[in-house]
Amino acid sequence: MTSDLLARLAAEPRLAAILLDVDGTLAPIVDRPEDAHVPEETRRELARLASRYALVACVSGRPGDEVTRLVGVPGVAAVGEHGLELAPEAKEWADRVAVFASGVDWPAERKPLSVSFHFRRADDEAAARAYLTRVEAAARAEGLVPRWGRMVLEVRPPVEANKGTAVDALVRRANVGRALYAGDDTTDVDAFAALDGLALGVKVAVGSTEAPPALLKAADLVVEGTEGVLSMLRDL
Repeated sequence: MTSDLLARLAAEPRLAAILLDVDGTLAPIVDRPEDAHVPEETRRELARLASRYALVACVSGRPGDEVTRLVGVPGVAAVGEHGLELAPEAKEWADRVAVFASGVDWPAERKPLSVSFHFRRADDEAAARAYLTRVEAAARAEGLVPRWGRMVLEVRPPVEANKGTAVDALVRRANVGRALYAGDDTTDVDAFAALDGLALGVKVAVGSTEAPPALLKAADLVVEGTEGVLSMLRDL
């Protein structure tokens, strides 16, 4: 059945969109976000797909301009910060997020609209989670929205924006009724939900030892790691 879904999508590419997470989906997970890279063979497939489909886009937790540099494929659109870049009201909270991040005694990945506290490199994962759980509570007390991902705590403004709202906006702009979304983390479940009203929506989970059960349960297709994503892209 899953192969049939991909075949149906590929049969009429000008009527469809391919939407992809980046870290853990196109780029292998690394200890430091700045060390991530998208393999050249994956870039070649993205370029091929961009010439065939109505839309190929990346929806990432990274800032959009950073996504564009990391992916490095002309014709591939980018929406960053889990859709916050498409929510003008998020800018009103940018200073409060930055001030909050300054008060946290933990290395921060600062972004224009949000902040991420990674703990993949922590010597003691349990201690790191315990500390960041306190950060989570402090963020809520400040009216901000914390969210856990794969070895990361993200803190963002309290606005109605997520990967689902980003996917919905992208699909509407492209004026298509068919789309595939692939992702590997909790925030990608929102993107899956945005496909439900389409004539054809294909939800692809990237499996790993860290894959959230909710993601795997919601998926139409599970592929293993970034190599599995590359294999799937070749089928499109």
